[in-house]
Amino acid sequence: MCGIAGFFTHRAFFSEADLHKATRCLSHRGPDAEGYYADGIAFLGHRRLRVIDLSMAANQPMVSQNGRYVMVYNGEVFNFRELTSLLNKAGVYCKTNSDTEVILELFALHGTGFVHLLNGMFAIAIYDKTQHHLYLFRDRMGVKPLYYFWNGHDFAFASELKALAILPQVDTTICQAALHHFFQIGCIPAPLSIYQNCYKLEQGTYAVVSGGGILQLNTYWNLQQQLSDTVVDNLQQAKQTFADLMTSSVRYRMIADVPFGTFLSGGTDSSLITAIAQSVASKPVNTFTIGFSDVQFNETPFARKVAQQLGTNHHELMLTEKDALRLIPELPGIYDEPYADSSAIPTLLVSKMARQHVTVILSGEGGDELFGGYGTHRWANRLSNPLLQLVKTPLAALFGKMNSRYRRVAALLNYSPQQLLPPHIHAQEQYYFSQPETASLLQLLPEKLLNSYEKFVPNQPPRKLTPAEQQALFELTYYLPDDLLVKADRASMHYGLEARTPFLDYRVVAFALNLHPNLKIKGGVSKYLLKQLLFDYLPPNLFNRPKWGFGVPMARWLQTDLQFLIKQYLNQQTVKNYGLVHYPAVEQLLKQFEKGQQYLFNRIWQLIVLHQWLEKHKQ
Repeated sequence: MCGIAGFFTHRAFFSEADLHKATRCLSHRGPDAEGYYADGIAFLGHRRLRVIDLSMAANQPMVSQNGRYVMVYNGEVFNFRELTSLLNKAGVYCKTNSDTEVILELFALHGTGFVHLLNGMFAIAIYDKTQHHLYLFRDRMGVKPLYYFWNGHDFAFASELKALAILPQVDTTICQAALHHFFQIGCIPAPLSIYQNCYKLEQGTYAVVSGGGILQLNTYWNLQQQLSDTVVDNLQQAKQTFADLMTSSVRYRMIADVPFGTFLSGGTDSSLITAIAQSVASKPVNTFTIGFSDVQFNETPFARKVAQQLGTNHHELMLTEKDALRLIPELPGIYDEPYADSSAIPTLLVSKMARQHVTVILSGEGGDELFGGYGTHRWANRLSNPLLQLVKTPLAALFGKMNSRYRRVAALLNYSPQQLLPPHIHAQEQYYFSQPETASLLQLLPEKLLNSYEKFVPNQPPRKLTPAEQQALFELTYYLPDDLLVKADRASMHYGLEARTPFLDYRVVAFALNLHPNLKIKGGVSKYLLKQLLFDYLPPNLFNRPKWGFGVPMARWLQTDLQFLIKQYLNQQTVKNYGLVHYPAVEQLLKQFEKGQQYLFNRIWQLIVLHQWLEKHKQ
C-alpha cells in the first residue's frame, strides 16, 4: 500500500518542488521509501509501504522493460502470480517478485484492456513517454482512493485530497453541490469533492490525459453490468459457490510478506472473514477488537467468544470519551473534507492498535450491502407497498406527535412522490437531514436538491429489481465507496496499515448481485445465506442478538464530554461568520436536542464536523 501523486502539464504550471511537497503530504501512507520521476511534462511521486517483495528493486516509480512507460501505484493486485504466468507465456519475465512490475508489463503488452485482468484494489498512474499520455485507473469497487485536479489545461492527481489542496495552483473554492450531498448522506460522493475543481475518479473508471490537457473518462466496469436476467435461488448451490468464492478471496488477501490480522467485532461479517482466514492459516490469526464502557456500544464480549471458539491470537482495547476527545481535533486533517461518520473515531483507534502488531488487516466492508444486512432494505420493501402509499400521510402526522422512535418512522414516511426513495431511506436511517431540511439549512429551493442520485438506477435492467435490491445498489454506489471505504482507507493508512476487504472481490460482488432476494432476507432473518455459511464455522448461538453497528455513544458524548464542541462550533457568531448554513435552522435543531430528541445527534455532529473543517482549512 502506498501514496501516489503527480502532474501532467505542457506549460510549466507545476514544478518538481510542487511534486515533492504533494508527495511528502502522503508520507503516512508510505513510510518505507519515496521516489520521483519528472521530464517537464509528466511528474510522478510515490511513497511506499512495503508489503509484497520488500526489496528496493520493487520501489517506484517503476519503468517498463521497454523503457516506454513509467508507473506509480497504490494498492495490491492479488492474482499477480497467475498474471506472471501469462506474461511468461508472452515471453516477458519479471525482474522482481512484486505485483507492481506485473501490472506495468501487462499494460505494456495489452494497453488499457489489461485492467480487466486485475483482481485487487488499486489506484494506478502510468505515463507513456512516447505518446505523452497519462493513464489513471481506479479499482472496480473504489477501495483505493484517487483524487484529481483539472482546470481544462493542467492536471494533477493524488491518493488524498490534502496533497492537491496544499498546492497554490489548486483552487480551493467550496463546491456547493458537495454540501448538499454531505448533509443528505453524510459524505461527498464521487466524482465530487469539497473543492470545485477537484474530483474523485469514480470506481471502475480509467482516465486518459493527453496533450493540451484533454481529459477522457471511461467506465470499464460497473455494478449494473453485473446484473443478469436470472437469479440463483437454490440454497445449497448458492452456499457452495459463496463458500468457494469467499475462501478464494480471503486466501488472496492473506498474501503478504509482512504480518497480517483481522478486525473482529463479533458480528457476522468480521466473524466469517476471520473464521475462513483461521481455517486456512498455519498459525493463530491476530484479531483486534475495541469496545466502550457504555454496554450498549461494547462488542468486546461477543468478539472474545468468537476468538476463543476459533483459537485466534486476540487483542482488545477499551475506549473512553477522553480517547475520542484526543482524536477529534485530528479528524479534518485525516479526512481532508467534511466527513460525518462518527465511527471514524473507533476505526482510527483500532487501526492504531492493530498496527502495533501487523501491517495488513482484513476488514468486513461490503457484507451488509451485498447480502441484505441493513434495516434500509426492509424499509425499501415497506415504503414501496401500494397500501402504505394510501395511509402514509396520516400515519406520518400521527407518529410525528409521539416519542423519538415513532418520530423517526414519521420522517421515513414523509417524502414526496418526486423523490427517489433509496437516498431518502438512507438519510433517515442514518439520522441525517431530509431533502426539505437540507434546503432549509442551505436556504435553497427544495427542487434544487431533487433526484441528484440517479447514477445507481440501471437504464434497462435485465430483470425487475425489488425495492431492497434498488436500495442495495444505491448503497453500493454511494455509501460504500464514499463513506465506508473512505473511512477504512484513511483510518488504516493514517497509521501505515493496509486494509483489505474480502467481500469486495469483484467475483463475490457479481455473485451477490444475482442472488434471489429470499437468500438475503428470509423469514425476517437478514443476511440469510451469509449466516448459513458462517454457521459451518461457528455455533449460531454466538449471534443470537440484534445487529449492532460499529458506532460510538455520540448522543451521550455530545451531552457530556463533547458538549463543548457545540458551544465552540455551533454558536451564532461562528455559524454566521462562515455563512454556509442558516443559523435559525441550527438553533432550532439544538433546542430539539436539548429537549430530549437525542436521535438528532448525527445532524449536530454533521454541523460540528463542517465547521471544524472550515476552521482547520480557513475557508
